[in-house]
Amino acid sequence: MTDAEQAAGSGLLVVGDVVTDVVALHGSPLTHGTDTPARIRSVPGGAGANVACWAVRSGCREVALLARAGAESADWHRDALERAGVLLAVDEEVATATVISLVDATAERTFLTDSGAVLRLATEDFAPSMLDGMGWLHLSGYLLFAATSRATARLALRTARERGVPVSVDPASAGFLAELGPKRFLEFAEGAELLLPNADEARLLTGLPEPAEAAAELSRVFPRVVVTLGEGGAVVAAGGVVTGRVGARPVRDPVDSTGAGDAFTGGFLAALLAGADDRAAAAEGCRAGAEAVATVGGRPRT
Repeated sequence: MTDAEQAAGSGLLVVGDVVTDVVALHGSPLTHGTDTPARIRSVPGGAGANVACWAVRSGCREVALLARAGAESADWHRDALERAGVLLAVDEEVATATVISLVDATAERTFLTDSGAVLRLATEDFAPSMLDGMGWLHLSGYLLFAATSRATARLALRTARERGVPVSVDPASAGFLAELGPKRFLEFAEGAELLLPNADEARLLTGLPEPAEAAAELSRVFPRVVVTLGEGGAVVAAGGVVTGRVGARPVRDPVDSTGAGDAFTGGFLAALLAGADDRAAAAEGCRAGAEAVATVGGRPRT
């Protein structure tokens, strides 16, 4: 951690998303045109909200989340986030985002996404005072995929930089990233101190097939980069070179990979704010990611 980061506050502000996740675990392949047996659960989710909860789980004492939810489920989401400070903007016109997560027998997930209120997070929902006492700002990359929420994310990023608060960005979705275009995403994320893509996102952003090479290349644009590799752990890069590799924690009985990357980010940022270097923080991220894969949904077990 840099001297500037150590001099800042110790809290984490996450500006991102809350989502209602409908998780369907199916042990057999989907059968088109008829029924496929599944275990189905509705659970609170969203990349930003998940990161906030995992940061709390990983020991970060002050965590706040700014997100937008529909009026129909705002209270439910507030209750699920009670251990994190919740700055929830309530949308009276559009429902909370919903993701249907199809999870196969290998615990791999495929998403069907209705972004709902997420992308309506507006600049008036953010106030500079939200950064008071904060040592880090984390932005969910989902916000960069639409004009309204993008303006809010960019405002938060600029304000944090003016205050000397470092910023991290998670690209969030390889599918949406491909639709937006890597060049535009990199422009929108400009000014962040840390980028946290997974391997697919890193490949898309650089056009390089090897995640380690992609991590090194991205660290020419962002001062620090950590690329998550699932069962392969994580690669840390800075200044155009790979500076560390961390192995994944073994998971005996994986259940659902939904939110594993968010868990990594929450664990990583909590460790970083506690004074860990990037490699040690990545090890904590891998620990949280392994815990996440062993449960249904993207949040820690309560």
